Amino acid sequence: MVQRTRPVRFRRPRIPDAVVHRVPPGQFVTPRWPVLHQGDIPVFDPAAWDFRVWGLAAQPLDLTWDQFRDLPTIAVSGDLHCVTRWSSLDHEWDGVAPRTIVELAAVDPAARFVLLHGEAGYTANIPLDVFLADDAVLATHHGGAPLTPEHGAPLRAVVPGRYAWKSVKWLRGVEFLAEDQPGFWEEFGYSNSADPWREERFEP
Repeated sequence: MVQRTRPVRFRRPRIPDAVVHRVPPGQFVTPRWPVLHQGDIPVFDPAAWDFRVWGLAAQPLDLTWDQFRDLPTIAVSGDLHCVTRWSSLDHEWDGVAPRTIVELAAVDPAARFVLLHGEAGYTANIPLDVFLADDAVLATHHGGAPLTPEHGAPLRAVVPGRYAWKSVKWLRGVEFLAEDQPGFWEEFGYSNSADPWREERFEP
C-alpha cells in the first residue's frame, strides 16, 4: 500500500506593521544580510586597484585607491531588495555621492544612462536619474566599518531604488551613455528597469 503524503507548505514570514510600508510586494524581511553574487570574490590589491569614469564625459577619470579615498564623502541610509524576494532593512552607508563623480568627470548633458562596471566583466545598467538619487552612493563603508569582501569591498554601488543586482559589488568603473545598454543579468532576461515596487523581476 502506497502512503500518500501532503505537500509541505511554507508560510511566508509576516512583515511587521512598523515596516510594511517599506517592503515591496512579494518580498519578505530577513534579519540577515544574505550574500549573493556572480563569480568569485576578487582579491583587493590597493596598489593595483583603479576606478575609471568614461563615455560621455569631458574629463574622464582614472583614480587610484588613495585618490578615490580623498574624494568628499556622504552618509546615507536605505534598504536592499533582492530579486530572490528577501528585503534587508536599515543599512547605513558611507561613500562618494554619484553626483560628485558626474561633476568631476564633466558628464555631457546628452548622457541619460549609466553602465556600472564591476570586476570580471560584470555590469548593470540604470538611468542617470536613478544613479543620482539622494539615497544612491558609491559605498566604501557599511555600518561605520569598511565593507567586507563578500559584500563588495573595497567599493560597491548602492542603488536602493532598484533590485539589488543593480547595486554592483567590487565596482571598478562608471560609463555614461546616451542610449541604454543591457548589463550582465539583463542579457539573461532580467528586467531592464528592475523596480521592486512594480515587481519588475524579469522582462515580459
